[in-house]
Amino acid sequence: MRRTSRLLSALALCAALIAGAAVAAGAPRARPASAPELRDWPEFGLNPQRTDATGDSTGITAGNLRRLSERVVELPGTPDNSAIYLHGALVDGARHDVAIVTTSYGITLAIDADSGAILWRFDPPGLASWQGSAQVTTASPIAIGRYVYATSPNGLVHKLAIADGHEAPGWPVSVTPAPKTEKMTPSLNVADGELLAGTGGYDGDIPPYVGHLAAISLASGRVVHVFNTLCSNRTTIIQPSTCSASDSAILSRSGPVVEPGARRVLIATGNAPYNGTTDFGDSLIELTLPDLRFRQAYTPTDQEHLNTGDVDFGSGSPALLPGDLVVTGGKDGILRLLNLAALDGHPPGTAPRTGGDVQDVPTPGGAEIFSTPAVWDHLVFVATGGEGDGGGTAAYRVAGGRLHLIWQNQNHGSSPILAGGLLYVYDIDNGGVFVYDPDSGHEIGELAAPAGHWNSPIVVDGHVIITTGDDNDHSTRGELVIYSLR
Repeated sequence: MRRTSRLLSALALCAALIAGAAVAAGAPRARPASAPELRDWPEFGLNPQRTDATGDSTGITAGNLRRLSERVVELPGTPDNSAIYLHGALVDGARHDVAIVTTSYGITLAIDADSGAILWRFDPPGLASWQGSAQVTTASPIAIGRYVYATSPNGLVHKLAIADGHEAPGWPVSVTPAPKTEKMTPSLNVADGELLAGTGGYDGDIPPYVGHLAAISLASGRVVHVFNTLCSNRTTIIQPSTCSASDSAILSRSGPVVEPGARRVLIATGNAPYNGTTDFGDSLIELTLPDLRFRQAYTPTDQEHLNTGDVDFGSGSPALLPGDLVVTGGKDGILRLLNLAALDGHPPGTAPRTGGDVQDVPTPGGAEIFSTPAVWDHLVFVATGGEGDGGGTAAYRVAGGRLHLIWQNQNHGSSPILAGGLLYVYDIDNGGVFVYDPDSGHEIGELAAPAGHWNSPIVVDGHVIITTGDDNDHSTRGELVIYSLR
């Protein structure tokens, strides 16, 4: 059900931009009006670190928020993920500001963000065989150079020309031999010339599946490295039925989180067995790049309980914090603060063990988390909702190696976006995007949009672009909502 847009006027922020320096109250200072403009949003989370935050200007401020114009674009499916955006991309011989989305059945579309016109459409071969079924993908695409990379439910990664949507020679690339039980769930990422693609399981946890991360060479289109979160002693893509364990999923929205310098990457897993050697269910795993070698892991002390109760530790996404810290949360309603230098409390290279938390705090509303935090300097924004009771949005400050709550409300949300000095949170349960003053949590306004599932908005180049809908509805129709200054 669509909410009525309130777009309440409020006291304007002193400026539209935020800076890395912090005020004593723990909020970012405003940038001068001459700060850079954010023109592109090429992947989920904006960057390989998945910060979902920027100090660059988006053109949208508290003062002009209520003047945004709304455009609803009808789509041939549900984009249960996040859009990406390219400013002035060359498409069919002309420059366009382009939003690119992938639907749950793998249709990828380039859309003119100013007019709403569909510029090109890519249908993956075999679409008719799974369209309308439970075989879906929820991965957000990624733009690299002249190409956009996108997934389809048959376990393939496609390389499509931004100019016309045609598939590049030598592609697509298969990342699973069992696409009916291994789902292309997490968003694509990139590090050091390699595309990172992960797998999870389908709703209902239908075995067998082994969550694995595959590194695909952008140059050759070959899978060059693989890490299996179960049977990890095997370093190639495996038929999941040949592994003695099952049900480990890389299911978080951000998928692989690349650390600064692109020498290491983090992935979180859902349920499955854990033995600390070959099986890493319900764990946060750090791998080296580019070879995807195991370096260290964190596993909760109650991992066995989480596994048997289907309380996925890896439903939320890990977020990198200052001070060599990382925060992550799952279905148990706990945010765990960890030391990235020693995830389980002991240096990498020692035998893995469970535990090692630096701090545990409840998620907003104590609810299950399926979202990615937004991180700006020492500030962290977290939203929950979409499953069961509870849920909310909260802001934390990182100080003294701990998380300190700044503000909290009961508004449900997916992955928050901090851009242009404003915080945007999509209410997946009731619809609409809340817009907040990030310092205080004061609600500045709300943008109408239908409800969703794992979707999250992007805010860039004078646009708020909102993917909507739920892949579990198995719909072949959907909507993209675009709010624009022009």
